[in-house]
Amino acid sequence: MMDSPVWLDGHSLTLEEWEQVVFHRRPVQLAPTAITAMERSRRLVDGAVARGDVIYGITTGFGKFSDTVIDREQSEELQHNLIKSHACGVGEPLSEEIVRGMMVLRANALARGYSGIRPSTVNALILLLNDGIHPVIPSQGSLGASGDLAPLAHMILPLIGEGEVSYRGQRMGARTVLDQRGHAPITLAAKEGLALINGTQMMASICALAIRKAENLLISADIISAMTMEALGGIPDALHPLLHQARGQMGQLQVAAHMRALLHGSHCLTRPGEKRVQDAYSLRCIPQVHGASRDAYEHVEAIVIRELNAVTDNPLLFTDENLILSGGNFHGQPLALAADYLGIAMAEIANISERRSERLLNPQLSGLPPFLTQKGGLHSGYMILQYVAAALVSENKGLAHPASVDSIPSSANQEDHVSMGSIAARKLLRILDNVTRVLAIEWITAAQGLEFSDRQMGAGTVPAYRLIRKHIPPLVNDRPGQPDIEQAAQLIESGQLVKAAAVS
Repeated sequence: MMDSPVWLDGHSLTLEEWEQVVFHRRPVQLAPTAITAMERSRRLVDGAVARGDVIYGITTGFGKFSDTVIDREQSEELQHNLIKSHACGVGEPLSEEIVRGMMVLRANALARGYSGIRPSTVNALILLLNDGIHPVIPSQGSLGASGDLAPLAHMILPLIGEGEVSYRGQRMGARTVLDQRGHAPITLAAKEGLALINGTQMMASICALAIRKAENLLISADIISAMTMEALGGIPDALHPLLHQARGQMGQLQVAAHMRALLHGSHCLTRPGEKRVQDAYSLRCIPQVHGASRDAYEHVEAIVIRELNAVTDNPLLFTDENLILSGGNFHGQPLALAADYLGIAMAEIANISERRSERLLNPQLSGLPPFLTQKGGLHSGYMILQYVAAALVSENKGLAHPASVDSIPSSANQEDHVSMGSIAARKLLRILDNVTRVLAIEWITAAQGLEFSDRQMGAGTVPAYRLIRKHIPPLVNDRPGQPDIEQAAQLIESGQLVKAAAVS
């Protein structure tokens, strides 16, 4: 299956196919229907140029220069100048996965046949993708409207023989690699430079990566919190289906059901009044808090999936109606709001997780040895792991401030409202990294808390406990905590925890 191509038609790309291209190097190819649609819209562009029609980005300059008419003899120079002048991003390069995601998403958007670009030009981009030639794209510099102009310009530079690429782990000049691989630079025709960089594909690629990370973290949070409930002798009444049916929130219902399945058969839980009458909110309200974040995830996932097959450049060409229309599909507001929303939702997963870690480590709250060590005083145990979790949670609070509430006008106030969606998307990834490590800390402390019990654990918590113990031994004597945190984080990020603790 991985050797068969993903056929791009601009309508049917799935998130699973996107992942296969990004992570497993599955090849892509333009569908025959896409080629036909692209050729039709290209004829519309050629006709407009031949007639000398005044159309934005085809026979005019860009942004504030939209009122400047360009001679048709200069159309190729116009497009090449656009790419070169807009390639001014700064910051660390985007990851190879994000770049691959951008490349396939841009090719898919152009395959819809609304952009007036030649199939041969899109195939040149696909050739680089399939050959593992990845443009070096700085991560900063996009306002998220007129799309991700600077990052996408860097993505296109290698097509015209300029810029840098990463190839087989080496960063080098694009022209050098093109020559080595026998690929000739292309010449952009009228409209093509604009079609290639006017879009939301950096935001969309980051968000697509983020929702997959978030889904894994949401499931992991349920598993880890179930272990914490066992270590603290939690009260399962708070998971009773009648409680959650009475409210009717879907995410809450799903989390409560998942927690019941994870804890099925556990003898570590207690009845009301046995240890306490009610648990603290960080235990009792797991379904409500995790469930709300799950609902936010579902909402964001739907937006991102729609964006995988969205046409986001300008102007667009509608061949059936013989119309060329200027609009604003490049505006990143849908993704900006979605990224901010998911960032807030996932920050809350870390917030409540850190409170559970504190509860495990604090003897006044846990009934367990202070900081989960039998040699308190001489040893500090896991005392400082809670400090680290608190620091990451605090950092997330700053990162979760919405980027989309800001807008700075650009292009001499022609582009007077922008989304800042690329900033929202990049912040989201940083939040998810922090959430992963906060959950890793809770997993470590929950497993250590369970060392002080010999009771039977639940159907889903037993394999989760065995997995961490396969890689991280119980804490007997003090040792550096950073390797343990990173090991647990890797087990979470790789999906091994979710796979190990899967319950029906």
